[in-house]
Amino acid sequence: MRTKAVVALIIVALGAAGLDGSPVRAQSVAEFYKDKSVAMIIGGSPGGGFDTLARAIARHIGKHIPGNPSVAPRNMQGAGGLAAMDHLYNIAAKDGSVIALVGNTTPFVPLVTGKPARFDPLKMNWLGTPSIETTMVLVWNTVPVRTVEDLKTRETTMGASGVDSPQAFFGRLINTTLGTKMKIITGYQGQNEIFIAMERGEVDGFPSAPYSSITSTRPNWLRDGSARAVLQYGPEPLKELPDVPWAPSLITDPADQELMKLANAPNAIGRPLVMPPGVPADRLAAMRKALADTFTDREFIEEAAKIGLLVNAPRTGEQLYDVIRGAYASVPSTIERLRKLER
Repeated sequence: MRTKAVVALIIVALGAAGLDGSPVRAQSVAEFYKDKSVAMIIGGSPGGGFDTLARAIARHIGKHIPGNPSVAPRNMQGAGGLAAMDHLYNIAAKDGSVIALVGNTTPFVPLVTGKPARFDPLKMNWLGTPSIETTMVLVWNTVPVRTVEDLKTRETTMGASGVDSPQAFFGRLINTTLGTKMKIITGYQGQNEIFIAMERGEVDGFPSAPYSSITSTRPNWLRDGSARAVLQYGPEPLKELPDVPWAPSLITDPADQELMKLANAPNAIGRPLVMPPGVPADRLAAMRKALADTFTDREFIEEAAKIGLLVNAPRTGEQLYDVIRGAYASVPSTIERLRKLER
């Protein structure tokens, strides 16, 4: 009698575990996200263009994610954006409950430095971007610099957060390929702090000001002439800046042209959103679709236009991955030149 009771208990237990041959229903994506709060990590300081964009996305993406979770943004600045990427790769939950908007140069740091990193960009789950990035060399209106030739003849101070920051790197790139004399002044916490330093006259300008950051955080600067764009660079010139020279078109040396193309890979991935490695495939697919749907959401587009955000050239996560993979597969001699720009 006791034996029969034990057997019966075992059968019940096996049945509950799905080991009796009956199917176990997997948790759906909607069930996972229902009543959850998704963390949106922002790899930059409060008040900057990345911060503005991330918070706008956070306000709209939840309704496109199955289960309609809330999305809670939080800033994680530090080390030129590397702190956020390190956290995402090594510490953040890998279950789909964490997404991030990271600096577009951070995926390329191992390529640029040639040093081991605490993350592998080719193992990250890239989600997409609302646009590619066109960047400007920007100077304050009182600075006597109006042309690229002026940048070549006058030493112009440019703010940067650190020696390995995007601002410092692109400043060195422009100096190398066009012969300009920009002097990089480091030590600022982030983009917003550099903008304030320009207003105070502490530095002359910003060597890598994203057009979308200016239109969203300092919309009057270009409109009323508070600051002027002297040069633009990126995957393609902006129609909104018809009178501003496009750096790649000014470069005549083929080796410098290749260097500029490789260096502009960050601009080709725009403002990338990403998830950690190891996220379940169905949740990754759902998040990619949710982001794509957000970029075509009428309410999001209207808000973006109102606050000056560009949503003019969305790219998928797969397209971002292709750009990153292509950069790492570049000609070794070009990569070596890129690395020399590190310091």
